[in-house]
Amino acid sequence: MSPPQEFLRALRRRDPLRADGATDALRLLDGAGDGRAFDGLFVDDFAGRWLVGTSRPGQTPPDWLRALPAADEPRSIYWKRLDSRGEYQQPPAFRAGEPITGPFNIREGGLAYRVDFQNGYSQGIFLDQRDNRLALRERIRPGMSVFNGFAYTCAFSVAAAVAGARTVSVDLSRASLDWGKENFRLNGLKPDAGGEHEFRAGDVFEALHHRAKRGARFDFIVLDPPTFSRDRKGKVFRAEDNFGTLAALAATVLAPGGAMLCSSNSRRLTAEGFRRLVLSELPGGGKGWRTEPAPMPADFTGEPYLRAVWVSC
Repeated sequence: MSPPQEFLRALRRRDPLRADGATDALRLLDGAGDGRAFDGLFVDDFAGRWLVGTSRPGQTPPDWLRALPAADEPRSIYWKRLDSRGEYQQPPAFRAGEPITGPFNIREGGLAYRVDFQNGYSQGIFLDQRDNRLALRERIRPGMSVFNGFAYTCAFSVAAAVAGARTVSVDLSRASLDWGKENFRLNGLKPDAGGEHEFRAGDVFEALHHRAKRGARFDFIVLDPPTFSRDRKGKVFRAEDNFGTLAALAATVLAPGGAMLCSSNSRRLTAEGFRRLVLSELPGGGKGWRTEPAPMPADFTGEPYLRAVWVSC
């Protein structure tokens, strides 16, 4: 079965995003955003290894994915699907090409990041934040400082550190932070050298309180928490309920003239609703604070589910 021309056109539209060879990880197909026939079907490319996602009951990767022209043929095809509970199958299942036997590296804007298809729901990097990582990198000047909350594998921290920033990465998962240290090393950075880059396993709220008491200030703060989480003490965080409190706490350690990147993929919030939520508990009730929307990358053509905004004082 030959691939639909509409799919091939979707691939060609992405060609400019990787033309210079600096990036080889992006979304190739974004469901109905690339055509009604693709509703529920998503294809992410990780350096030639394709991860196909299906979100409709009974939906499977189409056979035509295995019949692409040689120039577009992937090295591997894996599949993650929603189960009966509405959660993605973990880990993705092998479908075609070369079996992946372990972690491998991808490139984004000339930087390297480790990816692991066997890691479960997320493979180590969120492709929908690519433009925001680049924007942070471009705003950094040597000697600036960055607090990366909910850091996961520290991709934002890597982008900032390469530009010359000192970084603090906080996440509940020590394993994720160890992964982040490996991402630092992949880019010639020394994660433990001279205290320029700190990695703290723990609660972000507690870390911010601690830094505030010490009088710490950061030029940039990244807040990209899970939509729902529970810390080790059982305290629940819901983005739609608690993001305002989180942003207000982060503002206590934001340097004058600094900026925060606030982000959530909660579909219960509109873009404007999220912006207002972020501002709601800031000093002055948000008055005097500037906001700048952070749109999703061009390869994400479907629902703009990511709510992201730069907030500066």
